[in-house]
Amino acid sequence: MKTKTVLITGGSGFIGSYLCELLLARGYRIICLDNLITGSLSNIAPLFKNHGFKFIKHDISKTIGIKDKIYYVLHFASPASPVDYLKFPIQTLKVGSLGTHNALGIAKAKRAKFFLASTSEIYGDPLVHPQKENYWGNVNTIGPRGVYDEAKRFSEAITMAYHRAHGIDTKIVRIFNTYGPRMRKEDGRAIPNFISQALKNKPITVYGRGGQTRSFCYVTDLVDGIYRLMMSPLNEPVNLGNPKEMTILQLAKEIIRLTGSKSRIVYEMLPQDDPKTRQPDITKAKKFLKWQAKVGLEEGLIETIGYFRLNKVEKAS
Repeated sequence: MKTKTVLITGGSGFIGSYLCELLLARGYRIICLDNLITGSLSNIAPLFKNHGFKFIKHDISKTIGIKDKIYYVLHFASPASPVDYLKFPIQTLKVGSLGTHNALGIAKAKRAKFFLASTSEIYGDPLVHPQKENYWGNVNTIGPRGVYDEAKRFSEAITMAYHRAHGIDTKIVRIFNTYGPRMRKEDGRAIPNFISQALKNKPITVYGRGGQTRSFCYVTDLVDGIYRLMMSPLNEPVNLGNPKEMTILQLAKEIIRLTGSKSRIVYEMLPQDDPKTRQPDITKAKKFLKWQAKVGLEEGLIETIGYFRLNKVEKAS
């Protein structure tokens, strides 16, 4: 049987690079498309030796012609942390709107399946806890985080429109906080921030009083769930994340313990519209995908800390 080709936008990013690896290992040919504003070639460097892997530097917000026969389009291109989408607000809106439209256009032209990487941020600062897929969210459309939240909400809307109007087999994953090796130390999210600060014995910055909650899923668990969703008949959104909830302050203390750091915790003003709670209801994923997170927080943090140590985040003398 001829090898099937998968196009992955944002394929050199944190999650995208793991998907490239997974799908190559499962016998697919990969076309990785990325403009590298937040992705990194170092994430996919080992894959260039694989004859089934091809990299194209391109911004999916601009049209592109793909000659290959495509079996699946996975749209993972987007800045995904507050630091990034506050730095690139227009690009974030464009990749969620024009980029999703272009990626769907490729899927339609190639008669391919389409997979959208959405986010728990579509729930905004939720008034429902934990968050189920049928919750519509509580989002400030004109706030600083709105550029990401609304870009992803539009992405979901146009994806379902293409499913209904053109019969495209579409999948939507709502990704909750995910972590692991290959996160950038300047990513701006809690885990890379805390690890970077702890390894240098610098003060660990907690926003507010640290009582806001998050649920952290290790990246290999997430990509396993993504693959299961790819292979499923589901078309409507599915939450993927680890439902074990903890406060940001608890996370900071755990990272100090695991790194053996001398860091102290300092408190700064809570950013505007920062969600107070975040916990996925994964009933749907359990029922239809037979999926749940397996990697415990301590195990995942140890792996992530090891990666940061190897990548020159040295302890201060």
